Amino acid sequence: MDTALTAETQFAEIDNNKIAYRKFGDGAPLFFVNRFRGIMDTWDPLFLDYLSDRHMVILFDYPGIGSSEGELPLDIVDVAKVVPQLADYLGIDNFNVLGWSYGGLVAQAVTFQNQDRVLKTILIGTNPPGENEIPIEPVFFEHALKPVNDLEDEYYLFFEPSSARSRQKAKDSHDRIGQRLNSDLIPSTPEVFQRYITGSGTMREDKLNFREGYKTLKSPVLVISGDHDISFATENWFPLLRNAPTMQHIILNDTGHGPQHEHPELTARYINVFLG
Repeated sequence: MDTALTAETQFAEIDNNKIAYRKFGDGAPLFFVNRFRGIMDTWDPLFLDYLSDRHMVILFDYPGIGSSEGELPLDIVDVAKVVPQLADYLGIDNFNVLGWSYGGLVAQAVTFQNQDRVLKTILIGTNPPGENEIPIEPVFFEHALKPVNDLEDEYYLFFEPSSARSRQKAKDSHDRIGQRLNSDLIPSTPEVFQRYITGSGTMREDKLNFREGYKTLKSPVLVISGDHDISFATENWFPLLRNAPTMQHIILNDTGHGPQHEHPELTARYINVFLG
């Protein structure tokens, strides 16, 4: 059976662009939706392989990002359309969706726009739509907007740099990702960065009122956060929880923005239980 390190990159023809994807594992389909500057290679392969034991893992690159043709849309709602389009291409009717960071915003748009198709949603290191009280910490921008990121940047962006244990976990994950990573495919220009930032802004505006939609959403949602997320503060979920009856929230101690890379097995086990 293919793994995260051996799965073939394939291409789907969507809106006259070739969209890169990989598919491996066995079980109910689970789409993985990328972070800011993320590509298929930047998921921790150990985390993916833990989940592929029970699920069909589907990775893809956004239009204009990584190995995909086109241009990244400026509205998250438009970015989200690629998931059901790729599902259609693969002959998949119903599916689960998992989004990390910026991808968590996209995953929420997928869920609310496809409530008849999305079975369950996992949101990692992200925030709800609408205005949130706690902003992104300045240290995020100091590291995230560099043309090229190194391990030192990752300590701050995805882990807890004040913790020796977390820094070691960062190196372990960095080394695993490096086994397949083609860093030349990672977005690196201010022009592309601005497209991501503009898209995130459309979720703050929340013109389609997704935040209010949590009150009546029928499908289950699992939120997984680190206790110190410099990008999307964990505490921003707290005002919403009482008004989101299908939501569960797990917070991991001494953990940053990438809990699934710091604790790949534990996080996968939580997700496996949630997905059933």
